Amino acid sequence: MITLYAFGPAFGLPDMSPFVTKAEMLLKLAGLGYQTDTGGFSKAPKGKLPYIVDDDETIADSTFIRWHLEKKYGIDFDRGLGTEQRATAWAFEKMLEDHAYWTVLHARWVNDDNFDKGPRAYFERVPMPMRLVVQRMARRQMKVELHGHGMGRHSEEEIVALGTRSLEAAAELLADKPFMMGSEPTGLDATGFAFIGGALCPCFETPLRNAVERRDNLKRYVGRMAERFYPEQTEMAGWAA
Repeated sequence: MITLYAFGPAFGLPDMSPFVTKAEMLLKLAGLGYQTDTGGFSKAPKGKLPYIVDDDETIADSTFIRWHLEKKYGIDFDRGLGTEQRATAWAFEKMLEDHAYWTVLHARWVNDDNFDKGPRAYFERVPMPMRLVVQRMARRQMKVELHGHGMGRHSEEEIVALGTRSLEAAAELLADKPFMMGSEPTGLDATGFAFIGGALCPCFETPLRNAVERRDNLKRYVGRMAERFYPEQTEMAGWAA
């Protein structure tokens, strides 16, 4: 059986990492049996989650996990899509994983109130007083990574504008369709649900959450996906209300 190494549910989300949720969604879309393990971070081959262990293979990174599933199990997550649609789906996937992800990350880690509501909980397993030291170091490192990426070099207003534009583009692509690319879910929906759902999370007060809330089709999309693929996440399904 495939083992997916994850952080675990948090803030009403299937996992605190949208990349883990994306990987789990791919497994669900593929119809493959799997189990989750929340104790594998220290052994992560690239120092990040998710990764999977499938028989004697270890695959890290959600995109490489997708390619592995497609190759080994003969799955086409974009079946039914033409060449141009596949290119569009890839572009939107990377847009969400870049602009949307880093703007949400900035909102959670840099804003003091949001940090206290969210990321601070990541360190609860660390004993006091070392926990305080680790929290400060991790938050400082995240700000360094945001700056290195480039997103952290912008003003608050500029960051919000970039993130909002990406979410609005996703809303325009979705339009009145049930799923991002049409009547059936594709690989893009694994990413779309994970990252748009993360932005909508009411645990955090952010302009990006407001941007999703203004788009009823995005709210309904998150609720629809949660009901279908995570029926146990009743709180998340209710965000569409």
